[in-house]
Amino acid sequence: MSRRALVSLVLALGASACAVGPNFHPPATPAPASAPFVSARPAIASDVAPPDAWWRLYDDPALDTLVQEALTENQDLKVAAANLLKARGVLDQARAGLFPTTDLSFNESWGESGTDELITSLNGQHFPPAWGATGAFSVSYQVDIFGRIRRGIQAAHADAEAIAEAENVVRITVAAETARAYADACAFAEQADTAKASAATARSVLDLTTRQRDLGARSDFDVASAAATLDAVRAAIPTFEGEQRAQLFELAVLTGRPPSEISTAAAACKTPPRIATPLPVGDGAALLRRRPDVLQAERTLAGDTARIGVATADFFPTIQLTGSGGSSGSSIGQFTSAGSFNYQLGPLITWTFPNVLVARAEVIQAKAQASSSIASFNSVVLSALKETEQALTTYDAELARHAALVAGRDDNQRAFALAKIQLQHGSIGFPDLLVTERSLDAAEADLAASDQALVDDQVAVFQALGGGWQTAPSVIPPKAP
Repeated sequence: MSRRALVSLVLALGASACAVGPNFHPPATPAPASAPFVSARPAIASDVAPPDAWWRLYDDPALDTLVQEALTENQDLKVAAANLLKARGVLDQARAGLFPTTDLSFNESWGESGTDELITSLNGQHFPPAWGATGAFSVSYQVDIFGRIRRGIQAAHADAEAIAEAENVVRITVAAETARAYADACAFAEQADTAKASAATARSVLDLTTRQRDLGARSDFDVASAAATLDAVRAAIPTFEGEQRAQLFELAVLTGRPPSEISTAAAACKTPPRIATPLPVGDGAALLRRRPDVLQAERTLAGDTARIGVATADFFPTIQLTGSGGSSGSSIGQFTSAGSFNYQLGPLITWTFPNVLVARAEVIQAKAQASSSIASFNSVVLSALKETEQALTTYDAELARHAALVAGRDDNQRAFALAKIQLQHGSIGFPDLLVTERSLDAAEADLAASDQALVDDQVAVFQALGGGWQTAPSVIPPKAP
């Protein structure tokens, strides 16, 4: 075959190149995924699609501001943004394989050349040392006949998309943790106020008991019992106040600030926010399209599928079109003369045949990795559905418990009011009053704790639904040195 025919053949193969290995097709999701959630009773949830900025359903300006700050300044998000920049750099590197590579070199030296030394040894003619210059330029282009480069680009592109979805996963977590920290700070403030109100009631009982003891109607034992009840209620207050401060510190760090710079709006909150209407949750099909961890698993599978093609391409030869030229001389005139110029053109074909064992092993590894990614995708899909069902079930149970606690608190308030009247008329003894008081204190504390659990459960539902990233602002990572 002539050189011209060989070059023509290589160019023809490049024009008709096809990528070896399987093409990616998104995996099928379970058929029941498109159905409504089994735990979404009409009393707690509706089939309306949830908004992306779900925290605005609480209609709390302080919460809205804090979440927006967290989605911009959170340090974990900046780490994720930097990882995405790195992945895009890897993609650019893979795309560079579609373009020729070039090399330019120039060298200037002083001395005797090997040719001069040979002439001197043959006929005794001596050449004095002189300046010499050598320059060369080469270009090489890999003909992607079997799609090694294109499959590599597909893999790098899918990897970058997977890391972009990983950044969205962090956005969801940051939004949910910020809302939860704010709600918990408010809830602990409410529980502290509830304990203070119970302490005020216990103090009034102690004062009444002390006056009656001074009149001879009560004993020192009754006074000590009333004082013990007051001390027990007071003991809970520092715990709630400490928990509130801890959540304020957490909230500061989530929004990219040091713990000392706590939010004044969050510190002033005394009641946790709550959505009183059924939560908009949509259905399973919309959930899987929205959750970025599902999208991340799909993109990871796409990248691993493309890597099968990269490994399969090792069974075939690598063809490069190369060209080089250069010149040398001991003077500028000699260096630039046509007689000093040399060049080479032609295809370079390399093939590791017959050692295909390594290529076969790489294909086996790539297929195994893709198989693992399929299983991971299926696991992520099932986990997304499970987490949503669990969050809805937990919220439903807490909502029912909260209703019972409200009824119990109201009953205990009536019982305590009646106990004070009956004590004055001698119908019951003082120990009965203390028992009723302690029951009221416990009922109010349980109800305040349930207020916190309700909002935490609501946040868990929205976190499982995967909102909070579609309209989030871009994050700028720190500038590198």
